[in-house]
Amino acid sequence: MMALEQVLATVGRIDRRDLILWIERRWVRPHHEAGGYVFTDLDVARVTLICEMRDDMAIDDEAMPVVLGLLDQLYGTRRRLRHLVDAVAAQPEEVRRSVAAELRRRALDGD
Repeated sequence: MMALEQVLATVGRIDRRDLILWIERRWVRPHHEAGGYVFTDLDVARVTLICEMRDDMAIDDEAMPVVLGLLDQLYGTRRRLRHLVDAVAAQPEEVRRSVAAELRRRALDGD
């Protein structure tokens, strides 16, 4: 967990004003405690990603919420797929083979 000042020092590509603005816009959602904002490693990674998209890819403030929303959907889908893979892996061998066969069939059918 990091305080706001630590995030600014760690990322190095953002100033306090912009980070507060991103929090207000809910692009980054740190925990708020009595002493201020507390950022997880995931929050810091998101701040870094936003900096890269803004500075290196020239994604502007109008497009940023759309891009972040799409990325959030993608990460959510990946997380659900990981849960599905884990659930299938926990099944008996016969069930896993049946699922694998069905996946192959659907891939050949183009579904």
